[in-house]
Amino acid sequence: MNVILTIVLAVQMLTALGMIGLILVQHGKGADMGAAFGSGGSGSLFGASGSANFLSRTTGVLAAVFFACTLLLAYFGNAQPRSVGSSVLENAVVVPGASPAPVTAASGAAQIPGTSAPAASAVAAPKAPASGAAQIPTK
Repeated sequence: MNVILTIVLAVQMLTALGMIGLILVQHGKGADMGAAFGSGGSGSLFGASGSANFLSRTTGVLAAVFFACTLLLAYFGNAQPRSVGSSVLENAVVVPGASPAPVTAASGAAQIPGTSAPAASAVAAPKAPASGAAQIPTK
């Protein structure tokens, strides 16, 4: 699967560079008016009328290949298998050495703030942060 993604990505990058080069080589619509008054623009590599057809068709083909590669990359990016949990937090990586705090689920009246909950499902309130000299770590 990684080889296919690498090939599609390489083709997409090459077509993007090719499109950039071809678009920069093409002349605008106003360049024909300058060639009519003798500015020398008519002596191009592909002739006076052949350059627009060749370059524009090649740019169109490269654009189609670029969009096809973009669609393939989007398809393969979303085709990866998902884990059981659909939440980002459920799929979080646990840092080694850190123990996660046990979470007890409150039910019923314990979910309402300001009410007293039974002692079995009570969650301890966090300690107030230390202030003053208590913040200085000791060895």
